[in-house]
Amino acid sequence: MTGVPPQPTLTDGELTLRPWRDEDIDLAHGLSDDEMARWFDFAGTPGRADLAGAVKRWREAYADDRSVVNFVIELAGVPGPVGNVEIRRTSPGVGSVSWTTYKPYRGQRVARRAVRLLVVYAFGELGMERLQAEVDPENRASARVAIRSGFRREGLLRGGAVLQGERRDVAVYGLRRDDPRADTLSGWTALMDSVLPKKRVIAHVVVRDTGGRVLLCKVSYKKDLELPGGVVEPDEDPATGALREMQEELGFELPLVGVLAIDWLPRWEGWGDAIEILYDGGVHDPDLLESLQPDGFEILGVDWYAADELSGLVSALNVRRLPLVLGAPGILHNLRDGNPITAPREGLPD
Repeated sequence: MTGVPPQPTLTDGELTLRPWRDEDIDLAHGLSDDEMARWFDFAGTPGRADLAGAVKRWREAYADDRSVVNFVIELAGVPGPVGNVEIRRTSPGVGSVSWTTYKPYRGQRVARRAVRLLVVYAFGELGMERLQAEVDPENRASARVAIRSGFRREGLLRGGAVLQGERRDVAVYGLRRDDPRADTLSGWTALMDSVLPKKRVIAHVVVRDTGGRVLLCKVSYKKDLELPGGVVEPDEDPATGALREMQEELGFELPLVGVLAIDWLPRWEGWGDAIEILYDGGVHDPDLLESLQPDGFEILGVDWYAADELSGLVSALNVRRLPLVLGAPGILHNLRDGNPITAPREGLPD
C-alpha cells in the first residue's frame, strides 16, 4: 500500500526501538527460550525459519497501513537485539501491545522502557486512542511491565485463551490516550486502584426488642433468616448504606445507636471475602413490627427471635455471632468469621 512512511527508530538515549534487519534474525533466533515458548504458546522453542517468517509477516503488515508495527529492542553497548515490542491494530483507534525480552537481558527494565517508547509512538504517530495488553495472571513479570508502563488492570476474561492445550484466564490491562500520566498523583492513584484489593462491605442492623430478641427477615433468595441491611454501594459510607437498605427493604429508618461488631467473612459459595459491620439499631417495643413494610420482593416478612431459637433458622455464621452480640451489646465485638478475634487462627501458635 502506498503512502506508508518508513518505520521509524525511537530512542530514550540508551534503549532504542528500530525496524528488523536481516542480520538480526541470525543473532536473535538462538535467544528464544522455554519461558518465551510457554507464554506465547509455541509448540517448541522457535528456530531461525520461524523467526524469519515472523519478520517477513511483520514487514508486510507494516506496509499494509501499519496494521502491525514490530520493533527490535537494542541496548547501548550490546551487540544485536535484546528483545522486541509490538503494537497490533485490533480495531479503529485500538491497539494490542506485546513484548519480549530475551533471557540474558531480563531484569534490566528493558520491556518497561520499550513499552513506554512504544506508547508514545502509538498515541502520537499512529493516532491510537486506546492500547491494551492481555496477560496470563500467572505471568507476574509481564503484569508488572504492564502496570509500570501505565496500563490499568481492567478485568479478567475467564477462559479467554488456550495455553499449552489448557484453557486459561486472561487479565486485561488498558491505557487510554487521555489517561493522566502515571507520574502524576491522579495517574498513579488510578493505576494503583486498578490492582489493589477491593473488599466488599456489608452493613447489617441489629434491632432488638425489650425482651432481648432480635429482628430477622424472611428473604426470598435463601432459606436462612437474615438481619436487615445489605451490601454497601460504591462511594457510599456503610452507615448510609445500612439506612438505605432498611428504607428500601422495610420502608422504615431507625437511628443507628453505634456499632456492635466488625466481622471479616472468608470466601463463601462464590462470594469473595468481605468486611461486615453490625450496627446497633437500638431497643424497641415489640409492636415496632406494625410500622415495618416488607417490600414483598426481597423481604417476605419480619419477626422477633430469641438467641436460643436461632439454630436451624439462620446461617452458621449468625448462629456463632448473634448470641455473642445479643449477650453483650455494650461492647464492640471484633470478629473473624463470627468468632472473637482474640481466638488464635488455626495453624498459628497461641
